[in-house]
Amino acid sequence: MSQQMRQRRGQPLFILNEDTERTRGKDAQSSNITAGKAVAESVRTTLGPRGMDKMLVSDSGDVVITNDGATILQKMDIEHPAAQMIVEVAETQEEEVGDGTTTASVLAGQLLAQAEDLVEDDIHPTTIVEGYREAARLALEAIDEVTLTDELDDELLAAVAETSMTGKGTGDIDAAALAETIVAAVQQVRSDDGVDRDAITIRTQRGAGASATELVQGVISEEEPLNDDMPTRVDDASVAVLDLDLEVREAEIDAEYDITNVDQLNAAIEAEEAELRGYAESIAGADVDVAFVTGDVDDLVASYLAKEGVLAFDSVDDDEASSIARATGARTVGTLNDFEADDLGHAEVVRVESFGDDDLAFIEGGAAAETVTVFARGGTEHVADELERALEDALDVVTAALDAGGVVPGAGATEVAISDHIRTSVASVQGRKQLAIEAYADAIDVLPRTLAENTGMDPIDALVELRSVHDAEGRAGLISQGQSGDVGDPVEYGILDPAAVKREAVESATEAATMIARIDDVISAE
Repeated sequence: MSQQMRQRRGQPLFILNEDTERTRGKDAQSSNITAGKAVAESVRTTLGPRGMDKMLVSDSGDVVITNDGATILQKMDIEHPAAQMIVEVAETQEEEVGDGTTTASVLAGQLLAQAEDLVEDDIHPTTIVEGYREAARLALEAIDEVTLTDELDDELLAAVAETSMTGKGTGDIDAAALAETIVAAVQQVRSDDGVDRDAITIRTQRGAGASATELVQGVISEEEPLNDDMPTRVDDASVAVLDLDLEVREAEIDAEYDITNVDQLNAAIEAEEAELRGYAESIAGADVDVAFVTGDVDDLVASYLAKEGVLAFDSVDDDEASSIARATGARTVGTLNDFEADDLGHAEVVRVESFGDDDLAFIEGGAAAETVTVFARGGTEHVADELERALEDALDVVTAALDAGGVVPGAGATEVAISDHIRTSVASVQGRKQLAIEAYADAIDVLPRTLAENTGMDPIDALVELRSVHDAEGRAGLISQGQSGDVGDPVEYGILDPAAVKREAVESATEAATMIARIDDVISAE
């Protein structure tokens, strides 16, 4: 009967496998909290405009240099289950609003640190959870109170984008210039229904400084022309998107052909060539200037198309073909039999440019103009990759500001307001839950404290001054100045964050911290 047996006459009852490891009580809580704090601490120094980068090296030697919290946590080899919950906080933050991953992770870690102190003072985890949830509700109230009522014009949106990118790797161009590109991209795909974030693509290409980054009104494809004799630029182009193969059709049944003389062979070859020529003639006859084909194109078809002056590409990715169709207003066609002029799209220009060993096709100025591409440049692969991450975050925060509830003061001002609101409200709470709510306010303080540290200021002195200015003027943040910083009104300096980023950070960090704090038994087996 294995290890599991019935309990008889006082004999022990074995439920778990003999290889099972079990940690209970305060030991389990301490282990989980320590693991969560360690992960949060790993990204703390990346917070803010003066935050530092991390170099992540994989087992195969691949190197990533970044200060993006989500990227750092995703690349780290984390095994502890509680630590993985902090990683999930960052992932959730990234998926929902696209930025604030470091803020959410650091807050979750500090909430755990405060919970550990409360447990040591014999505050029951359930009481801590109740207090944290009440404090999170108060935090969301404070965020609503400090949300600006100003109309989100291009100037404010550019400030949001610039704030998101400040301190991140943007190469030889400052965040302000990139912010203008970001706002233009978002406004291009904005409608009464909101921002179509999926209609904005970022394409990176190394070989030039980041200052060469530009906004392309359309799509960029990595496919190369099928034939060297095809044109590399077509103005006022009629565009076809074909979801088919342009090759000799294969028989649907197995068959053998008995060719006994040269005339029969020539006839077979001519029949195939006629079929292939027919494809090219159908395309050229429909006044197609540029064709994007998702399938394979025979060399003879490509040659015929080149003679007709048609620029053609094959093996185009389905998603890319869909983007091209949206940008040009073309209909995706699955057969040439019903091919009509109405199926064609339009582009002001389709041009092929060489970048080192790479050729890129630019499809610009589509009739529908529903798709735009940020063409990001970088002198090295690492610079280009980090620039792409910065641009992605900026696009996400501008979208969040427009679609999910406006903007709030940055530079730690919102966190100071949250902490003040929680401490003001806690007096009405009875019992030990009050201690948990006060601990939550202390945890929120870690964010402006960390900003002060990373800016070169004394964190305690900075926090005291922040509270004083907030009480006197209603708004106070840490403004990075040279090698240090000052306390001032972040709105006057154009330092703004989406309110949605703050809300999501509070909600996801609280959820993770309360889940980990409630665990008092860890059971693991080989």
